[in-house]
Amino acid sequence: VQLQASGGGLVQAGGSLRLSCAASGGTFGSYSVGWFRQAPGKEREFVAAINGSNDGTRVANSVKGRFTISRDNAKATVYLHLRSLKPEDTAAYSCAAKLRSAVVDSGLYPYWGQGTLVTVSS
Repeated sequence: VQLQASGGGLVQAGGSLRLSCAASGGTFGSYSVGWFRQAPGKEREFVAAINGSNDGTRVANSVKGRFTISRDNAKATVYLHLRSLKPEDTAAYSCAAKLRSAVVDSGLYPYWGQGTLVTVSS
C-alpha cells in the first residue's frame, strides 16, 4: 500500500488543521493507520492510530482532548483533526500503515508516507 499525507501548513496557536492520509494499492480496510510526528532535534513520537475496521483508536496522552483520528474507508483516507494547536505541536507529521491492530510502536509499521509539515506560531 502507498500512502500520501497532506494538509499541513502554518497556523496560529489555538487554531486547527485537518491532515489527510490517502492510500492506494491495497485493501484499505485491512490496514490500521497511525500518525507520528517528529520535531527538529527530537525523536519520532506516536500521535494517534485507528484500526482498519474503524472499531478502535489510540491517541497519545500529549494530544488527547485536542487531536482526533477518523477514517473513511470508501475514500481510502485517514484524517487527523488537530485542534487548539500549540507551538510545541510544530513537527513533520507522517502516516503509516500495518495489517491488523493499531499500535503505538512506529517500528511495527512497514508502510510509510512522506511527512507534511505543521508549524504553529505563538
